[in-house]
Amino acid sequence: MKIIFLSAFLAFITLVSCSDQTTNVPADEQNGRIKMYLVDSPSQLDSVIICVTRVEIHKSGSDSTSGWFVINDSTRYFDLLQLTNGASVVLGDTSLTPGKYTQIRLIIGSGSYVIDQGVKHDLEVPSGSQSGLKLIHQFTIESGKLYELLLDFNVDKSIVITGNGRYKLKPTIRVMPIIISGSISGQILPLDAQPTVWTVYGTDTITTYTNLQGFFKLMALPAGQYDVNIIPADTLMYRDTTITDIQVIANQVTDIGTVTLETR
Repeated sequence: MKIIFLSAFLAFITLVSCSDQTTNVPADEQNGRIKMYLVDSPSQLDSVIICVTRVEIHKSGSDSTSGWFVINDSTRYFDLLQLTNGASVVLGDTSLTPGKYTQIRLIIGSGSYVIDQGVKHDLEVPSGSQSGLKLIHQFTIESGKLYELLLDFNVDKSIVITGNGRYKLKPTIRVMPIIISGSISGQILPLDAQPTVWTVYGTDTITTYTNLQGFFKLMALPAGQYDVNIIPADTLMYRDTTITDIQVIANQVTDIGTVTLETR
């Protein structure tokens, strides 16, 4: 099995049957275009492998069983935990007829699994492996224009471990238009602090870890002001800190530079 290792608000998620009628996207010079990227928040799990067999979107004005357009129907395996600190994968990229669209649907195939502390566990998808994950997000495709979306998969909130050791998928995904969102980046020292970096927008907590060089990137943040919280792995050795009033501008990365944590 070949695994693709991957280089936004809380969407309302329901499970639907993948037997609904779908339509291939027509080719037309007057069409617009949609491009979707998949990103992820970090987790203490080793790997989370998701099998996506099809990506669809639904056009406004159609009933629940029609108006679904397929934007990618190739089966791919994604390791979600390779999606942190600016890494992403293109989930779909295709032309679309202009108009209003209301939903995105990911069809999850069989073979998804989790590796936790070196042990592989099957990942159970509700209603069977042929279920679809429906994300409610309204947007408009305009003729000759590109519409880009980030789908931010929160693994820690999406994987439920039961008392008998079963791993279940209950997806939590933020859907964020790139045109209204930006990012915050920086470097945290010393390197052995290995901190968690997080901020809050509304009811959403956006989290990441630093990489081996101490760099981090918080993605898919709507334009506005944020406080960035830095919590070291060893709070007995290093003090946590908060950088306040960071301005995020749409389509830009705000670099806060190097932050050196104080020792206790």
